[in-house]
Amino acid sequence: MGRRYYCDYCDRSFQDNLHSRKKHLNGVQHQRCKKAWYDLFRGASELLAEEQSKKLCRRFLQSGHCDFGPSCCFSHMSVQDMDDLKSRVEAEKRMKEEQSRQTLPCTIDRWLEERAKKMISRSEGTLISEPPSYQLPPGWPSLHELPPSLHPPTPAEWNDQPDLEWG
Repeated sequence: MGRRYYCDYCDRSFQDNLHSRKKHLNGVQHQRCKKAWYDLFRGASELLAEEQSKKLCRRFLQSGHCDFGPSCCFSHMSVQDMDDLKSRVEAEKRMKEEQSRQTLPCTIDRWLEERAKKMISRSEGTLISEPPSYQLPPGWPSLHELPPSLHPPTPAEWNDQPDLEWG
């Protein structure tokens, strides 16, 4: 028994040989199913731009049904559908603008303050000893439950550097 080719778009299988596969991939049913699949992931702005460039489908307006379905080169959207789509596009734009406005947790002002503190401590010749800031990776147990090899180094260990030569 020969191998079978399964098409995820069309949800059907057939004998896997060059002729059958080429015939299926170039077929109308496969093209429609593939287009329908990728249309699921299109954004509202893309849909709006495409629908605005199309003329209204007369057959769909008269009978409420078009034989060509989603592959029709004319628009099947009503005025209300277009308005809903426009509002979705506007909502997406507002969401993007709001996300771009949000500042990062580490602001430039905070960084400048820390830099100024370091510069002052260097000029005075003393180091301001602040507790080290570290975070354990998410999902790790608390610090006292970790094995010693995974404990973060203490400030005393940072300064204790043996004379090592690499290379």
